[in-house]
Amino acid sequence: MWPALPIIDPHHHLWHRPSSKYMQEELDRDLTSGHNVVATVFVQSRSMYRLEEKPHLQPVGEVEFANGVAACYASGIYENRRGCAGIVAGADLCLDGELEQVLEQMIQSGGQRLKGIRNSTAWHDHPAVRSNPIQPPAGLLQDAKFQSGARRLQKHGLSLDIWAYHTQLDEVYDLAKACPETVIIIDHLGGPLGVGPYANIGKEVYQDWRSQMSRLANVPNVHVKLGGFGLKVMGYRYHELAQAPCSDLLAKQWRPYVETLIDMFGSERCMFESNFPVDKGMYSYHVMWNAFKKICLSYSPEEIGNLFHGTAKRIYRLSLL
Repeated sequence: MWPALPIIDPHHHLWHRPSSKYMQEELDRDLTSGHNVVATVFVQSRSMYRLEEKPHLQPVGEVEFANGVAACYASGIYENRRGCAGIVAGADLCLDGELEQVLEQMIQSGGQRLKGIRNSTAWHDHPAVRSNPIQPPAGLLQDAKFQSGARRLQKHGLSLDIWAYHTQLDEVYDLAKACPETVIIIDHLGGPLGVGPYANIGKEVYQDWRSQMSRLANVPNVHVKLGGFGLKVMGYRYHELAQAPCSDLLAKQWRPYVETLIDMFGSERCMFESNFPVDKGMYSYHVMWNAFKKICLSYSPEEIGNLFHGTAKRIYRLSLL
């Protein structure tokens, strides 16, 4: 469907772990699976750290790694695809004075491709609600040091990605109000939960999530990524189906969240994302983009352009298309 539509995937990871490998080869296999994906944004994955460095500088290695992948794509060997054209790194925003040193080294290693920072912030006290291998501290988004670090990103032209559950969206609101000059991107819809105590109360979760996101839509420096439905904390169980889900099923189930956010924020503040390979065990890259396209059948060409590439290009300041 719409094979010529340019797509920028603004959220994927790369890693090589004992039980999981998703590197350039696997990424490129997905990028060429049937859609016109012209560029991507790599998001921090705790990959390829500099083990010989002090702990706060180790994430600089991930920027070097992602920039190397981007250089491969920029060579032209991979046709018009520009993987890792933008990089969202993982600098600890609570570092105080050391944060400047980390950001400077990341900028040196990533150059113009370094676009933003993300920390591990998704937290819940219930043991069934986990999406991070290392549990972050509670209340990190409200920490004065974290908010100070977030404000300092604007000085370097960097944005802030936030992954938080819907139960934390009041904290995200306070952070956004405290950092009005920082461009903030909410990952994965704002994290409506569907496991643990939220497993059987989908309507209540939706109403709570909708109320919180509506308030965030009134903060102009906040943007949102539409995706992440394959995260197990969302409650979908596509991996348990006898057959892989088709795009019609995905579009039907995702539409209420996607259309609500587009209605609230406008297409110019929304962007579709893959969150691969995290979501890869639930559905294929090809089927996922087909589902997003089917959700957009009633939207205007301008809105479709924003959702699939325009917003990502502008927010992450990509020199493409």
